[in-house]
Amino acid sequence: MRYRSALRQCAAAAAFAVVLAGSSAALAQPGPPGANQPPPPPVPAGMLPPAPEDLTSMPPVRTDYVPKKTSWGDPDLRGTWPIDNIASLPMNRPANVQGRAWQTEEEYARRLQQANSSDAAYAREDKNGTIGMGHWVESDSSGRRTNLVVDPPNGQLPAMTPQAQALYRAGRSSWTPNTRFNWVTDFDAWDRCITRGFPASMLPFRYNNGIRVYQAPGYVTIALEMLGSRVIPIRSGEPKHWPKEVKAYLGNSVGWWEGNTLVIETTNLVAGDSATTNSYARNGSPLNMATMGVPANNTIPTSEKAKVVERLTMTGENSIVYEMTYSDPEVFTAPFTARLDWTRNDDYGFFEYACHEGNVQVRNYITADQAGTLERATEEEAAAGGGQ
Repeated sequence: MRYRSALRQCAAAAAFAVVLAGSSAALAQPGPPGANQPPPPPVPAGMLPPAPEDLTSMPPVRTDYVPKKTSWGDPDLRGTWPIDNIASLPMNRPANVQGRAWQTEEEYARRLQQANSSDAAYAREDKNGTIGMGHWVESDSSGRRTNLVVDPPNGQLPAMTPQAQALYRAGRSSWTPNTRFNWVTDFDAWDRCITRGFPASMLPFRYNNGIRVYQAPGYVTIALEMLGSRVIPIRSGEPKHWPKEVKAYLGNSVGWWEGNTLVIETTNLVAGDSATTNSYARNGSPLNMATMGVPANNTIPTSEKAKVVERLTMTGENSIVYEMTYSDPEVFTAPFTARLDWTRNDDYGFFEYACHEGNVQVRNYITADQAGTLERATEEEAAAGGGQ
């Protein structure tokens, strides 16, 4: 949080100077760290540029940066890349910024003000020893972009097919209204600590957004702070995936290098929906509602044809552009691409996400629902004159 605050102070200084003076401003240096806190890493040059002249278009990913190499010759992506700093960006482009990929200076100043208010709420709770919603919904300024989807160009997720819409509406999870909880099949895979879904697992949530990249000869591992890690073999030539009968919740990923860009193709995802009562036929939604601007309820289905292509390109010593293209013709009427800006922070605390230890929510939901059912039945019987 201190690192994000330092970045925000720099951003606020730049935005304030631009808004009031109409000129470029040098980035302010972060203040001294607090007691017993490691100093935040330096703000990489160019991390907080002024808004581009053309607010309607997203420039292509820079490929002129030459990253350091590992001892075996691959581009070195190793490090910790938490995406808390973009957690406030919605997936879909909001209605008030349609046609624009970037915020105006005035809009960005308001975003900074909102983020600073979020920090203040967190600080009050921290000081009083009453950590609550101020921490759970802590917000970051998230830069100047309007949203994560860059293709289609309108910044909107494509429509779902009629069949997928029917499954989406019929889906059940702890997020859907009026769901009756009789057994574990009434909960989605995230409720049960199995998976957040894929590619949802690579998108920002409201918390636990740590991503750590490891490399070894022939392999890249992407460790996720919340539910799951991916071991990705690096191959040359045509990627070879598992037989189609073999499935996994995070799919089968195969990677290769295109210049200094790591390309990862993922297939063999568990196909399923949230409408079925067969727990083995359920999968996490490919988009999770804990990502802002995503359809509600976590009930988007996944078909056998789902495929994800990711591209990781270092654009500086402390920055990676992550691009993700998702296609599932049985569910979405067109593919879509999201673009995320990763920022290195090797001081980020990355702890075990012990999801199922102490996870009493599933049992409690079922117990409470059964008690409610009994209470309603008793009231209905009494209203009908029963028991007299």
